[in-house]
Amino acid sequence: MARPKIMTVYGTRPEAIKVAPVIKALERDERFTSVAVSTGQHKEMLDQVNAMFEITPAHDLALMKNGQSLNQLVSRALEGLDKIIVAERPDVIISQGDTSTAMAAAVAGFNRGVKVVHLEAGLRTGNIYSPFPEEANRKIIGQVAELHLAPTSESKENLRTENFRSRNIAVVGNTVIDALLKASSWETCFDDPRLNALTSTDQRVVLVTTHRRENLDAMAEIGAAVQELAVQYPDVVFVLPLHLNPRVREAVLPHVDALANVMITDPLAYDQFTRLMARSSIVLTDSGGVQEEAPSLGKPVLCMRENTERPEAVLAGTVKLVGTDRVRIVAETSILLDSAGAYEAMSKAVNPYGDGKAAKRSVAAIAQLLGVGERLPDFAPEVEVAEPGMDEPRLSDQLV
Repeated sequence: MARPKIMTVYGTRPEAIKVAPVIKALERDERFTSVAVSTGQHKEMLDQVNAMFEITPAHDLALMKNGQSLNQLVSRALEGLDKIIVAERPDVIISQGDTSTAMAAAVAGFNRGVKVVHLEAGLRTGNIYSPFPEEANRKIIGQVAELHLAPTSESKENLRTENFRSRNIAVVGNTVIDALLKASSWETCFDDPRLNALTSTDQRVVLVTTHRRENLDAMAEIGAAVQELAVQYPDVVFVLPLHLNPRVREAVLPHVDALANVMITDPLAYDQFTRLMARSSIVLTDSGGVQEEAPSLGKPVLCMRENTERPEAVLAGTVKLVGTDRVRIVAETSILLDSAGAYEAMSKAVNPYGDGKAAKRSVAAIAQLLGVGERLPDFAPEVEVAEPGMDEPRLSDQLV
């Protein structure tokens, strides 16, 4: 009897990081044949992640093309994936998250009668235009998925509110924590010698990342906020691994390029970014994945968005929504830099997102879907989190 074939599709670096533990688990599982497919939506960044996790895609659509619209990207992805689906004849397609690649993979699979599994299902902001187009993408994927792999119980409740059946939902944790734990075992040095030098000092570091499409018109405001903070706190180093999008750079760089305590780098490889995040004191970001990773490292996160589909860390107190207004970004960051009590309140290493076993639970749920195995119990985060000095070290202690 032929082994069920599982096709995992990804196209951006965050997707690659989150599917990597699942792909590796599938490769080790003798019940399945694993086929990895890259759309190449983030070509250079994908190559880095594939190399780190030792993943070789069976197919690469190389969709990256400067200046293409979302509709052009999606149409090219649908056409390319359709040909691969016809050739490979998979039993299951895994679609991760909420990108244009993820949505195209789910729709292409559904149109060909292939079972669709949605990894990281159930995230919602309640505003279909924020984030754009991610909120719409994940809702579309949900409509065609037969199995929803929700990272948290909150995500499951979002799906139940939309009348998805509990039997089709498995709470597995977030695979980004699996990847983070793996990265913590790597011996990592920075390509940029300035970062290697920085890690040997005791200077406070504020890590800033911004790239989100709906924030493009606010990038200048974000740049001005970093400028004001850098002038106000000359003893703090602000590190910006700046997105390659020309609009991001044109808006941010004029505000910060000449400041001695602002360090501009190109986007960092995943292992280097993980180490920098662990070295940082505060994270300013509009990224979704960083909202999950940084709390696992005990790092306060100020999220430069008006809403988030990841409310668990906000409720836990390790992430705060600050929007994109310069005055508020400066005020909230200043509180954390000036008040040890405020910093301590946010820096508790609360981890509502995973325990490093999300890939194992995901594969077990897929096995049950295909009738070749049984699910594992749903992920439930620990109420108590070990503090430094107890038997269990914090993850941040492992990475520095």
